[in-house]
Amino acid sequence: MNISSLKGKHIVVGITGSIAAYKACLLCRLLVKAGAEVQVVMTPAAKEFVTPVTLSALTGRPVVSEFFEHTDGTWHSHVDLGLWADAMLVAPATASTLGKMANGVADNMLVTTYLSMKAQVFVAPAMDLDMYAHPSTQRNLDILRSYGNVVVEPASGELASHLMGKGRMQEPDALVEVLENFFHGEQALDLLGKRILITAGPTYEKIDAVRFIGNYSSGKMGFALAEECARRGAEVELVCGPVSLQTHHPRIHRTDVESAAEMFEAATSRFGEQDAAILCAAVADFTPEAVREGKMKRETTGEFSLHLKPTRDIAAELGRMKRADQRLVGFALETSDELAHATDKLQRKGLDFIVLNSLRDKGAGFAVDTNKITLLSADGSQRAFPLKPKQEVAKDIVDALSASLPAVE
Repeated sequence: MNISSLKGKHIVVGITGSIAAYKACLLCRLLVKAGAEVQVVMTPAAKEFVTPVTLSALTGRPVVSEFFEHTDGTWHSHVDLGLWADAMLVAPATASTLGKMANGVADNMLVTTYLSMKAQVFVAPAMDLDMYAHPSTQRNLDILRSYGNVVVEPASGELASHLMGKGRMQEPDALVEVLENFFHGEQALDLLGKRILITAGPTYEKIDAVRFIGNYSSGKMGFALAEECARRGAEVELVCGPVSLQTHHPRIHRTDVESAAEMFEAATSRFGEQDAAILCAAVADFTPEAVREGKMKRETTGEFSLHLKPTRDIAAELGRMKRADQRLVGFALETSDELAHATDKLQRKGLDFIVLNSLRDKGAGFAVDTNKITLLSADGSQRAFPLKPKQEVAKDIVDALSASLPAVE
């Protein structure tokens, strides 16, 4: 029998004046079912969407909304709530409340409780797309992340955009899973407040309208790294080539590209805002000088020569751009003289670490679920790992990266 990591935990659920407030009823029910003790703190506007009596019945506790009880003048201590809680989850969090939390505007019980909170705070935004996308909202979210708050958003990607929409509150069962993972210790949140760029998958270099130069990369290693970084608190910018994989964690922000040139542009334009980059993609080294129009016909073309030119080197460019407070991790897939080639690449491209794997090792490389790596560091140290599932390999790589990153101020 599995026992929930929420059993016996004290959770403050903050509810604000959003149409998504009705979801808080199911959220509270699920938390109580998992064994948590739940204290609801509502803004006055939230009571227009869901009644305190409903939430009180679900949690078994009186709902807190005002500083004082109107009936007997009892004072609700936000300080005591901050000490009582093991975690605080604000869901839904409106643009107004996000702004107040980010800027310390303590004009209601919810924000005052937040400012007194000693425990980890999770925030689930809920608003329409235009409000969510507004620079002021994005700035406030960035401020909250810098404070160490975990912003829980719907899964990214094209499918999620159609089904849920940016700015829509994450579903209650997913929010409960985030809290369970936090308390279970499966994610240490050692990357909380960090931003990490990850490249994954192959690139396709067009020959004509239907043909391309590519490779066998499935993207599995890069996606495993993205999920691991996100589970540990990082905001992940995933730039991936053509793959069939889907992202799952709400802190993964995905950009799909096709060619090496598109990946170069996406990676270099985002790197300046990142704390680290893990370059796991199998980027083509060469691309056709010219793309032929339409589809070449064998009957009319016959033999032909394909002239190739080098692609722009993403790792070398990011190594040139890298600041002292940033970390850069590269990959080297080799077939011979593996250590020598990987060490040379590490030094030439200004990497902090390089992950070496060899196609000579059975179970490593492309299109498999396992990998066998050696991690080389710029300080000359190296560590070899046995064959493992790629999810476990991702943990080893992220452990090394996390230990090298400057602490969040």
